[in-house]
Amino acid sequence: MKPLIRAATASDLEAVGALLEAAHLPTADLRSARPAFLVATAGAELAGAGALEIYAGAALLRSLVIAPQWRGRGLGHQLVKSLERQARAAHVYQIVLLTQTAREFFTRLDYRVIERAEAPAAVQASQEFAALCPASAVCLSKSL
Repeated sequence: MKPLIRAATASDLEAVGALLEAAHLPTADLRSARPAFLVATAGAELAGAGALEIYAGAALLRSLVIAPQWRGRGLGHQLVKSLERQARAAHVYQIVLLTQTAREFFTRLDYRVIERAEAPAAVQASQEFAALCPASAVCLSKSL
């Protein structure tokens, strides 16, 4: 069964949080930051998720996670492309993200490494950017 990508509902958020925690991704600010999640579901199974936090023309792509049994099937790529379409519809001109493990994945999708100081100030002020992701995380950006 091919996963369906759709906007997350309130009933999805507990499963999304569990998937993020299992992947050792930040969850401490999910209630306060309220990122807009997309989920990939196959029947009742959560196959993956990703989110955007939008800040005046820029967005922080965060919490991209694929369930282990769904990895290697192109689902991460599909979720990123869906998030990019969502960003364009919201008039976002730049997407920024931080990662410790997925640099190569994102560079294959035309994201480029930048210094954290080059990210828009509003994105830098986000809790994920300012406190949750370690300084060792690589910052990447894509212009839309």
